[in-house]
Amino acid sequence: MFMSNDTNEEGKVATRRTALRGLGLAVGGMALATGPGASAASAASAASAASAAQRRGVATYVLVHGTHSAGAFWVPIARELALRGHRVVMVDQPRHGAEAFVAESYQRQDLAAMAVEPSPLKGLGLDDYEARVTGIVRRAARNGPVVLVGHSLGGVSVSRVADAVPHLLHHICYMAAFCPSRVLPTADACTAAPENANAVSPVELTVGDPDRLGVLRLNFRTGVSGELALLKEMICADYPDADFRRILAGMQTDEPVAAYAGRAVGRAGTWGRVPRTYLRFGKDRTIATALQDRMIAEADASTPGNRFRVHDFPDASHVGPLDPTPVADALDTLARRRD
Repeated sequence: MFMSNDTNEEGKVATRRTALRGLGLAVGGMALATGPGASAASAASAASAASAAQRRGVATYVLVHGTHSAGAFWVPIARELALRGHRVVMVDQPRHGAEAFVAESYQRQDLAAMAVEPSPLKGLGLDDYEARVTGIVRRAARNGPVVLVGHSLGGVSVSRVADAVPHLLHHICYMAAFCPSRVLPTADACTAAPENANAVSPVELTVGDPDRLGVLRLNFRTGVSGELALLKEMICADYPDADFRRILAGMQTDEPVAAYAGRAVGRAGTWGRVPRTYLRFGKDRTIATALQDRMIAEADASTPGNRFRVHDFPDASHVGPLDPTPVADALDTLARRRD
């Protein structure tokens, strides 16, 4: 079944770290299905449903978008997964996608006004992002295995959620995404690493002062050829121009600076116990491949008994191959593997 993002999540979901952590998916699903007064039969039914779904290799994929993006980014991959029988939820982070803020000055392309127009994303941070995704994972886990996937900045949410509710996750996956470590604890620290030196930076495209606005604001409707060339190099240098423009049309101007600066280091006893995969993109100019390799190596060093499974896409740019089938093939296998 193909599901859209649930935009009615209950605000900031408090993280509940319980003794169920690490006891397995079926137990986690049963805990969600039971409550005060719930019958043993209903608990057994929930556990049975979760086990049956896992045996069939059917999962709920919770897909988390990256910076300046939205859940709709995932549509091509989500369609492929749904056609293979999986459930799919494409998350919109707060004030993204269906809740997007579109600056009035952006609509008019008034850059002077755009440099100072306030943003409701100011003050949002990783606590808000984690709460949104954790709430969706909690609901999805009632129906069986959950595979949590993050692209780009979405990786910090994956790490945070895997710390909060590891017992509800069958597998986590980073798709050319940030996976912070003790040495590189934030997305900002990752981008500043020497391994990312050859990445393309959008700094020269910034509109307004990020410290005053509280957001990194970019103008994706620019008509300046040099700016468009830079954006294409960052996002999808190998795509035809028509596909590049389609991707730009779905981009959002604002991303809160706090999201880049928030700490998102997975702990060995929680995040580190969840099986994990990295989809490595070999021609990424936003999160350089050398940085991807360093993040993979540092994660593996922290949990040598649970290392990344790496799928290499040597010709992929930051948003991945134009044909979603190879990525969907890699993700499809995660529903079945547990080791």
